[in-house]
Amino acid sequence: MSQQPVPDHAAPAQTASGGTPQGRTAPDGTAPGGTAPGEATPSGAAPGRTAPSGTTPSSAAPGPTAPGPTAPGPTAPSGTAPGGAELEAPHLDFDGTTPYEDYVQASVLTHLQRPLSDDPGEMVFLVTTQVMELWFTVIVHEWHTAAQALREDDLPTAMAALQRSAYELESLNASWTPLAHLTPGQFNAYRSALGEGSGFQSAMYRRLEFLLGEKSASMLVPHRGAPRVHAELEKALTEPSLYDEVLRYLARRGLAVPAAVLDRDPALRYEPDPGVERVWEEIYSGPREGELVRLGEALTEVAELVWRWRNDHLVATRRAMGAKTGTGGSAGVAWLEKRAGKTVFPELWTARSHV
Repeated sequence: MSQQPVPDHAAPAQTASGGTPQGRTAPDGTAPGGTAPGEATPSGAAPGRTAPSGTTPSSAAPGPTAPGPTAPGPTAPSGTAPGGAELEAPHLDFDGTTPYEDYVQASVLTHLQRPLSDDPGEMVFLVTTQVMELWFTVIVHEWHTAAQALREDDLPTAMAALQRSAYELESLNASWTPLAHLTPGQFNAYRSALGEGSGFQSAMYRRLEFLLGEKSASMLVPHRGAPRVHAELEKALTEPSLYDEVLRYLARRGLAVPAAVLDRDPALRYEPDPGVERVWEEIYSGPREGELVRLGEALTEVAELVWRWRNDHLVATRRAMGAKTGTGGSAGVAWLEKRAGKTVFPELWTARSHV
């Protein structure tokens, strides 16, 4: 009987006792020669079958090696874990509302939308704006956490909060995506529903701006009819900003922050100071991986993302309504252009020119 040709990719090697080609590794879970543990291979039989009586494993002719990987075993049926163990069914029966609802208050969130027009685009505008308000709330929380930690000279906690806020600012900025390509006709379909409502009236966004040092007592005026909100904004106006707390922390670390900056009225808008610029120049001229450089970079990341937020707002508005007067009587694009031109934490940027 002629010997069958062996494919080029499976040329036989010399076999050792037991039938496994020398220099090859037996498949995982098989005995030498390709048989399952505890099985014998008959002469001329395919591996994995039991040899008939009177034959021995050593007399069996090795079969051709099966190309390719071993087929996977059967998948456990739904509801069972690997090995056949039953998975525990989720708890579906609750007295009253679900624990998820109790914690997240999802039914409250998803019933806060009350469109005032019949245009379907208004729902998108309304939900997107509400999502932005939630991100403002989270970011204000993070910057309060960072400011408090700096007051306590706890730099690691402050850094963690600043870094989290950078991720949150990225998500906030991504919220513009559903509104970024509105045409004038699409926006006009429901613009009248906004009435005199405008984003600059957002109390939480105002608190965010106050934390950046953009203070203005006049921005409390729209909230005089809401005592709780007005009181929160008044407190935020008179408290030191996040940047104020950074500079006070640097002074306690021995850096020459000017006394006029440390003692300034925190209810006033922060103005750049040459002495603060020199402090950041000194920090950035020191060890490149120093912890104060890392603090400066965390603040720079925040500043850049805020700048991007303002610019995204400007571009979306310009596409949707051009140079028309904004809702709420603002100057619209002209007002947003002025806001976008303001630099957050200014000396962190100007000091780089001197390093």
